[in-house]
Order: sequence, then structure tokens, then C-alpha cells
Amino acid sequence: MLNSEEFEIATKLYRKGFRILNEDRQIGFKELLEYYNNLTGFEETEPNAIMHHSLAQIGPDCENCGKPYRTPKAKLCASCGNKREVNME
Repeated sequence: MLNSEEFEIATKLYRKGFRILNEDRQIGFKELLEYYNNLTGFEETEPNAIMHHSLAQIGPDCENCGKPYRTPKAKLCASCGNKREVNME
């Protein structure tokens, strides 16, 4: 998962990939894929998958089991079923 600064850089590289995109997606998104690989050590081949790896898209850790809630506004832990109070301000 990428923190906000890392995700901002990835987003800029993702947009750049569309501007230089040609017939081969691996060439158009080469900078993004290399950035993600160098950052995480995981050799991702799908640029779109990287755009789903932002820490801002997941919720806090469950108070019961410690696994993250699926979204910041999630009221139910998908792993253990724990219910939490969510302030929807």
C-alpha cells in the first residue's frame, strides 16, 4: 500500500503513461511500473492495479482482530464481523 506522498507520485506517473501510451501498455506505463517495483519490491505488471493501492482507500485497523476495515467509512469488519461506530461528519 502506498502512503499519500507515494500515491501522488504514482498518480502523476499513471497520467503521464496515458499521454505517451502507444500499442504496448508496458512501454507507456514503464515509469510507473518501475517506480512501484522499486518502492515495494513487487513486480506489478498491471498499471491499473497500482491505482488501488492507496492507504487512503482503506479504513483503520479493526479494534477486535487488527485487520483493516475495507473502507474508511466501513461499519463492519469483513474479517471478524466486529461492528464499529463511524462518525459520518
